[in-house]
Parts: sequence; structure tokens; C-alpha cells
Amino acid sequence: MKFSISKEALLDGLQKVQHVVSTRTTLPILSNVLLVAEDGKLRLTTTDLDVGITGSVEAKVDKPGATTLPAKKLVNIIRELPASEVEITVDAKNVASIQCGPSFFKIIGLGKDDFPPLPDFADAKEYRIPQELLRNGLKKTVYAISTDETRYVLNGIYTSFREGKLTLVATDGRRLAMIENDLDFPASQEIDVIVPTKAVQELLRLLSDSGEVLVKLSGSQVSFSIGDSLLVSKLIEGNYPNYRQVIPGDSSERVELPREAMLETVRRVSLLSSDKSNSVKLVFSDNKVEVTANSPDVGEARETLEVPYDGKALQIAFNPEFLKAPLQNLDEETIYLDLIDEMSPGVVRIEGTFLYVIMPMRVTS
Repeated sequence: MKFSISKEALLDGLQKVQHVVSTRTTLPILSNVLLVAEDGKLRLTTTDLDVGITGSVEAKVDKPGATTLPAKKLVNIIRELPASEVEITVDAKNVASIQCGPSFFKIIGLGKDDFPPLPDFADAKEYRIPQELLRNGLKKTVYAISTDETRYVLNGIYTSFREGKLTLVATDGRRLAMIENDLDFPASQEIDVIVPTKAVQELLRLLSDSGEVLVKLSGSQVSFSIGDSLLVSKLIEGNYPNYRQVIPGDSSERVELPREAMLETVRRVSLLSSDKSNSVKLVFSDNKVEVTANSPDVGEARETLEVPYDGKALQIAFNPEFLKAPLQNLDEETIYLDLIDEMSPGVVRIEGTFLYVIMPMRVTS
């Protein structure tokens, strides 16, 4: 095969697919990217057998064909090339010659026949979701996914298509993020699935603020078509816990907080929380909240923020990382913190259907 392509287009195409490349050395071909050149396009595909991604870029194809080349090595070479036009020729033994201005590289690939094909979605359930809606929903929940591999059903985002709504939920047992949006789909297509973390991360790289994503669900697989990119992934099998039962009922106090100022305050104060006492305390009184961190071996920090509050005096402590997470990922200027007492979970809300439940921490005063 033989084709020429601009350095920027090739690098862009490779960067969209390179994160999926397998680190398992048992199957060398999984470290490679499948290149298929035909009809004025170069299609690039990578897979680790759990997640697969494919995309295409325009190229001048002199001789159609396909091969697989080591993905990381190829990315590193293309990134360092000097000129803008790259010419790649691959011989019958899958040896690729890369010519670009004064630079010449030869890398050894593997035949395309051993590259695992991506699954087929012939009889799948289909859903069309605005990209912006999905991107926004994932961004507001992804940080709460559990990284504990012993609770594998929590290692992804619970995605529910029910009653004309798309619900996204992530939890690690100590906090929970959830968002709901209206979505049109037939009642016969109601389903709940768990999309694994790696697929969610790749999806966030592909999604933009305009256009639609076509989602297909078939058995234990999901696919997302975005423009000329396709992401496929295995789903996590198992029963997701009943998340609705951890969402507290009516709160006794609601505090309106400026998101950005609160984030900055918690960030500064938490500099003096220690590994041992990893908490910041929020003390609410008339029209102010005092944020403090205190660790005997480090020192203490205190900062006061004026907020509209005329409820009962209340104090509660949270893990600062868990408290900062939604503040960093929301765009709204104002958030609401719903509280019952110092031992019950707090709930961060915004105008809309997002909520974030955070368990309090016990601290000695």
C-alpha cells in the first residue's frame, strides 16, 4: 500500500485512537494500529479487546491496502517529523517506509489478518443523543466512578434509558453523582447498562458541543458513532446497587453558595488537611460559612465566606477532594448544599436535574 497525507491530519487521527492501545504484551498485535487506505481516506483502528475505536482522515491513496504498525512508535515518529507532507509505503512483508522531507524511517508491522475485528451491531437498540447533552452529563458524573476493582459493577457509569429519560449515575460508595435528561425513545427500548470507565474517558475525548451521537446496544456491547469516529466497548455485567435509596429525603437547611468562590476557599484551606485527618469542616451561622482544616501535626487553616444563610447553626465535615470534585466540573455560578444534620449525607444541587450526594466525616471538635 502507498499513501501520502499531511503530518497534522495523520497525527490528529492517531491521537484519537492511541489511548485504547493495549498494554498487554501477550498479543503483540494489540499494541498496533490497523491502517486501511482506500477511497481517498486512511482509516485507523485500535482495540484492547474490551474497547475499540476507529476513525478516518483524508489521504491521497496511490495504492490501496492495509497493515498494522506499532501505535506508540508511529505516534512518536509522526509527532517529531519536520515537514508537513508524509509519504508512507508498505511492502508485502508489512514493513513500512516513512518519508518526510529529509527524514526517513522504516518500521516493521504485522499483517492485518490477525487484527481482531470490531463487533457487529446488526440487531441493536438505537438511541440518538445530542452530543452536548451526553458530554455535559458524563462530565458531571465521571469523577465519582469507583476505582476499587473488587467492586467492578461500580467501575463505570450506570446508564438508564427509562420513562423517556436518560439517567447517568456514578458512585464509589462514599459519594454519588447523578444527572437526568429527557430523551425520546420508544418504550420497547427501555434498558439499563453499565459503561466502563475506559469507554467513558474515550467518549469524552470524542464528543463535541454540536451534532448527535448514535448509540447502539446489543447484548453485552455498546457502540457510539460520532461523525466518522466509532467507539465500541464491552459493558460491565452485574447488578448496580439501588442508588435511589442513598439520596436523602427532605433537608432541614439549604445553603446557596457561589461555586467558584467556594471551590477556591476549600482548595486553600485543604492545604492544611493531613492524610490522617483528611477533612475540611464547614460551620454555618448567620450569613456566613467558616471553612476550617485542622491537623495536630501540620497546623490549621480558616477562611470565612459570606453567604445568604439564616438557618440554625450547623457544622459538618467532608473529604475535601470529594467536596471539590463537583465544584470543578459544574459550570453554574450558584450551587445549593442541602443538609439535614452533621451526621447525614449532604446533597449538592444546581437548577436542573443534577445532584451529588456526599457522606460526611466524623471529626472531633
